[in-house]
Order: sequence, then structure tokens, then C-alpha cells
Amino acid sequence: MNAVIIKKGREASLLRRHPWVFSGSVARLVGSPGRGETMQIQASDGRPLGVGAYSPDSQIRVRVWDHDPQTVIDTAFFQHRLASAISWRSRLPHLRETNAWRLVNGESDGLPGLVVDRYADFAVCQFLSAGADAWRNEIVAALRAQFPLQGVFERSDTEARRKEGLLPSVGSLWGAAPPECIEITEGPLRFQVDVRTGHKTGFYLDQRENRRLVAAYSAGAKVLNAFAYTGAFGLWALAGGAQSVIQLETSTDALAMAETHAPLNGFAPAKISHVCADVFKQLRAYRDEGRRFDLIILDPPKFAAAAGQVSKAARGYKDINLLAFRLLNPGGTLFTFSCSGHVDTALFQKIVFDAALDAGCTARILHDLGQAPDHPVALNFPEGRYLKGLAVGIAD
Repeated sequence: MNAVIIKKGREASLLRRHPWVFSGSVARLVGSPGRGETMQIQASDGRPLGVGAYSPDSQIRVRVWDHDPQTVIDTAFFQHRLASAISWRSRLPHLRETNAWRLVNGESDGLPGLVVDRYADFAVCQFLSAGADAWRNEIVAALRAQFPLQGVFERSDTEARRKEGLLPSVGSLWGAAPPECIEITEGPLRFQVDVRTGHKTGFYLDQRENRRLVAAYSAGAKVLNAFAYTGAFGLWALAGGAQSVIQLETSTDALAMAETHAPLNGFAPAKISHVCADVFKQLRAYRDEGRRFDLIILDPPKFAAAAGQVSKAARGYKDINLLAFRLLNPGGTLFTFSCSGHVDTALFQKIVFDAALDAGCTARILHDLGQAPDHPVALNFPEGRYLKGLAVGIAD
């Protein structure tokens, strides 16, 4: 087998079972591995450290399949890892109330670069690393063996593939093509999901528990759901008894989908409005109009895709949170999120604090928020904690 030799003194992270080997840690290669090929990982003194998938174009040069150097990477390996991931999720209580959840969450499930989401009877896959892409056929076969599916669809159209030297890939991998919209259930609510062209794999499954929490704070509230996408937070606010909800979103397609969800769930049209506008500009317009809300949700897209973009992202987060604090009534609540992995929890909390300070608000953290448990964070892979959020209460 081909091998990668780690520079002397650079094996510490592997000994802590981290799943990445960066290009700067590679001393040399033994053999001529192809993209996605399995190779041994060895310390500078020849000690075996595991087996992984080679990616010649990525700064993450090797992604570790297993830290046991005796592990054989074959069809049975993927069958076992998938079965383990699915079995573990079967014990999560909230997943019994939905037919849409994450089946595989990449490195945190021991399958680097692989994301699989289930929407009713369809599985949607993202092969985001050279190794996952090389084993796609075996992975699809293993998925089919786990439970009955109508089809398996691919949404490998993210920037992560370009960094791996891979082209975008979208389309059916097996079985029936998904319909234009798949209806899913989340507790008492129903949603239409476009898995073919929607954000991520079609829906923000990682916010499931946070949506339920929003409902608990919504009774009698005037709610602003900013960066609404297809309006799931707003629907949960209505389910929690909100007096009114504004769904604010810049995408016309997403907002069109959001507009179908109120009648689908039997909510009175008079309680919900949909505004298509640039969120930053519209928040300023509401401020200038003297508008006030009892509950605001800020769930923006990723502001920092790379470490060099953190400063700019921090300014963006500060801006929207400052505006939100100024739009809240005394005693109001702000649910604010960042899905930028390069913006860590401590920095995000500091940004929100600075915004509250500049707005002249006395604010308290009610809840620290993160991704749903079907998006687990392995203790040996803290980078997996990409979603962070705060529920903040404003003093009366």
C-alpha cells in the first residue's frame, strides 16, 4: 500500500485521533497514490498511525478513515460505519417526530467528507472529499441496504469539492428522481423541501431543536424572522402562538416556498407576511420607521468561508445584531446564529455583546445554542461545531 510519512514532531494531532493530515505535516509520500486512494499513515520513525484517503489538491492532504492501521477499507467498512451512524440516530427522541434528519455527518461519524440527509423516502448525499467520492458506489449500495428508499440523489455542488480538485456533481444516483418538492414533517408542522436546488441539501435540518425553542418564546409575540429561507422558524413561532410573523428573505424562490407553508399548516394568512428584500437594508428601514418586535430571529448564511474573511464577517454579524437589538421591545428576545466555522463560539459571543453594548441594552444569555444532535460533534473533531447561537433576553 502507498504511504504518507509525517514530519517529525507533527504526529501529535493524529495521536489525539484528529481525522486530518495537513499538507504542511507531510514529509514525503511512498508510492504514487491516486486521488481518493487509501494509504497508510506513518510517523517519521515508521510507526503506523492509521489509514486514510489521499487528496493531492487539498490542504487537507489525507483524511483519516481509521486510526487503527490494520483496518481494511472496503465495502464492509462502509456498511459498518453507515449502520453504526443510523443505529445511533434511532435512539434520538426528537427524530421519532420527523421524517427528515441527517444520517451521516462526515468526520464526526467516521466518514470524512460524506454527508447524507434523509427526506421522507429519499436520501440526499454530498461527497465532499476525494476519499468519499472514490467510494460513492459502495456508499450508495450500503445506504440502499439499510432501509427502503425510493431514490438516492446527489447534491455535491459546494465549494468544498473544488478544494479537493473535484467538479460539482448533481443528479440521481439510484432509483426514482425526487419530485420538485418533498413534503416532510417536523413535529406537528409540514414543510415542502426542494432537494434538487435548495440550500445545502434542501432544508436546515441542523436548526430543528432551536426552532422548537423559538416556539416556546413566541406566545403573543410580534416576530421578525430575518434570513428566513423557506420560513421554518416563522412557522414554529406561529405554532407557539405568535401574534404576527414577518418572514424577511432576499431570495424570491425561497420566499415563494415559504408562502406555501402557512396555508399548508392551516395558519391564518393575516398573521404572516413575506418581505423580499436585502436584510441589512430592510432592518435599517424598520429602524428608521420606528418598528418594534418582541422576538427576532437572525439566521444568516455563512459570512466567513475562510480564515481570512473572519474580520469582515465579524463586522457583518455586529451590524445585524446591533440593528436587531435596536428593533426589540423591552423584555424582548433575540435568537441569533452563526454557521461560519471560522467564527468560534467565544468570538461570536463577544460580537453579540459588543452589539448589545452599542445599542444600550442590558441583555442576558438565556440559552447557548448549537446544531441538532443528528449533526454530532466528535470530541476529537471540534471543527465539527460549526453552528453556534445565543438566545438573548433584553431587560424590561
